Amino acid sequence: LLVIDTTTGEPDQTATLGARLARRNVRYLDAPISGSSEQTRRGEVSIMVGGSENDFRECEDLWKLLSQKVFYCGPCGSAAKMKLVSNLVLGLNRAALAEGFAFARALGLDLSATLDVFRGSMAASRIMDAKGRKMIDRDYSVQAKLSQHLKDLRLMLDVADARGLTLPLTSTHAGLLELAESAGLGESDNSAVFEAYRVLG
Repeated sequence: LLVIDTTTGEPDQTATLGARLARRNVRYLDAPISGSSEQTRRGEVSIMVGGSENDFRECEDLWKLLSQKVFYCGPCGSAAKMKLVSNLVLGLNRAALAEGFAFARALGLDLSATLDVFRGSMAASRIMDAKGRKMIDRDYSVQAKLSQHLKDLRLMLDVADARGLTLPLTSTHAGLLELAESAGLGESDNSAVFEAYRVLG
């Protein structure tokens, strides 16, 4: 039996689960997905995989069906670590975009024009294509829930703390999402982080 776990989990728990299953002759790959639910349905995601490299290669046909890119990250638990690192950077990109828009709005700039400048400059990021218009239009129809990313941020902070590392930007980001969640936006798209700046004033 080969189990493929696509959830975003705590790395040490993931490695422990893999070891427990191995003792029962069950092969286990942690294979978290990077992308929204909508992108997952279209196969437009990347997958990070941890576990036996032989087991990883055995599933090559499956990876091609599920994703655009797949990365082998090392032993069991390695993909869970990589997913948290990837989500940290992705989330901060989204938060930086929201803060940029908030600053532009305070300066009286047109947000559509601001987005055009962002995209045509060194400030450009892929997140602008996915979330820029949603923030401007305040269209928070769900691609990926805000509360789900807040859960991931709390997990990142716990994992970092256990290793003696402080993540100041991630801590601030978590505070922004908590503000948005307290405003009733937890079930909205994670682009609703922009609304935290309305709460802040």
